[in-house]
Amino acid sequence: MKTSPWRDPALGSGDTAALTGLKVLDIATMGAAPLAATFLADFGAEVIKVEHPENGDHIRAFGRRKNGKSVYWKTISRNKRAVTLNLKHPDGQEVLKQLVAEADVVIENFRPGTLEKWGIGYDVLAQINPGIVMLRTTGFGQTGPYSGFAGFGTLAEAMSGFASITGTPDTPPLLPQFALADGVCGAFGAFGVMVALRARDADPQRRGQVVDASICEAMSRLLESVFLDYDQFGDVRQRHGNRLPDAAPRGAYETADPGKYVALSGSAQPIALRLLRALGRPELCEDPRFSTNEGRVANAEELDEIISSWMKRHTREDALRILREYEVAAGPVYDVGDVFADPHFRERDLLTEMPDPDFGTVRVHNVMPRLSRTNGKVQFTGRDAGADNEAVFGALGLDGEAIARLRKSGAA
Repeated sequence: MKTSPWRDPALGSGDTAALTGLKVLDIATMGAAPLAATFLADFGAEVIKVEHPENGDHIRAFGRRKNGKSVYWKTISRNKRAVTLNLKHPDGQEVLKQLVAEADVVIENFRPGTLEKWGIGYDVLAQINPGIVMLRTTGFGQTGPYSGFAGFGTLAEAMSGFASITGTPDTPPLLPQFALADGVCGAFGAFGVMVALRARDADPQRRGQVVDASICEAMSRLLESVFLDYDQFGDVRQRHGNRLPDAAPRGAYETADPGKYVALSGSAQPIALRLLRALGRPELCEDPRFSTNEGRVANAEELDEIISSWMKRHTREDALRILREYEVAAGPVYDVGDVFADPHFRERDLLTEMPDPDFGTVRVHNVMPRLSRTNGKVQFTGRDAGADNEAVFGALGLDGEAIARLRKSGAA
């Protein structure tokens, strides 16, 4: 019986994950595009990760290392078979084309025109497989004057407008300490792939198409209220710290426990009034300064002082108990250790512990969101570059000698 280059035989059969049978080629590097492939793989898509035989995926050098191996790689490349191919090499391209003939999706993030220069652009691959969907993720999109620029998430966070409103009035613009824009675009990219596949299923000719995902535009998409304020009123949003110019109260307040904060939001009118009662100040519900959102926004500084004073008189545990008794939207400001220890997240299996050949075990985030009938699963952690060369290439009909020739020539 012929084995599949896509399905890892160690996983067995009978999977009920929603995307089982969907075949995805991840030829991208770094963050946003590979994350899109990871999100699909989490729900059963059969993903082959293609890396350059010498350079590998640059994300392997990102973040901390343990036992000489990238820790982050274990999660961003989970559930993916790992092969090496030199996409500039004719023999490497031939193997890629064999995989494309069977694939549903190709995910790439080279600068626009790069694959075309190598002779393996979308038009070429669509001749091999007209149903192929290609996700093309770049910093600024496939067209426009910035399309050829190098584009990392940092630039998207800066140029989308996000950094300009993050921070306090007396600080420079702030950038996040994690790959926020890459994650946002990865989710949009995976969504775009599923939309394109749905369109293919509805097309009598089952034609694929290109999904053009810009990291900057994905990040910008989350700033709709900021853009609408400028469009309709000419207002440029400034940095307000933890406050919102649209609703009050909103912030993080230190409690009687030094360094322990409670975050809360009173953006909905009923919650804001419940908060005032929880503070022991029910009369403020009738005070025009605080009885409406408009009044609270205009008097946000005074309201924050009332909340801060109350918080300082209570431990974090007591403050949360009282606020929750009044059904106020409030929660502790956690660090990562707090998240690991929290019983709610433990019961929800926010993290799942996986066996790993390099680390013994590693706890990675579970699949998100959860499906009641066809949920996904983390099957295995990210593998070494080329770990599945023999299995995948062998399933394509290449024998040991042919695989050795590919390796010797630099094609794999």
